[in-house]
Amino acid sequence: MNMEFSVRPDQGDPSGFDLGDMLWCGELGQAGSAGHRPDQGMMIYVSVTELMDCLGGLLQGRTRSASFTGADTSFGLAFRMTTKGIRVASSSGPVAVVSPAALALTALSAAEELARLHLDGLPPDGVADDYVAALRKFRLTAHAC
Repeated sequence: MNMEFSVRPDQGDPSGFDLGDMLWCGELGQAGSAGHRPDQGMMIYVSVTELMDCLGGLLQGRTRSASFTGADTSFGLAFRMTTKGIRVASSSGPVAVVSPAALALTALSAAEELARLHLDGLPPDGVADDYVAALRKFRLTAHAC
């Protein structure tokens, strides 16, 4: 499974509320927020923070299913634990069935890449602080899987 979190270009000065997109690709299909009508772009830093929080309970075994909807968008994903792994699906259909470790490490990698490329350019505010805190917590969860 592959996932990518991106910031849309030409939005002016960077902010914690920049619009961006997610792309999830797996052996069963793909789900992405770009290129839809109506637009499904989301506040990417807020959304990735929420995604890491959403996946935490599932990966730690506190819940058998979780749903995610990005901030200020209709783009969403559903995660359900099955006997074969975690099933990832969007409204358009299934994306993948992956092990908890694979989902955790892939999501961590994408979140770290977004931070590496863009977080230093954000003004100091609550959004950047929340992202860093969620990333730190999710890193511990991912490495425990």
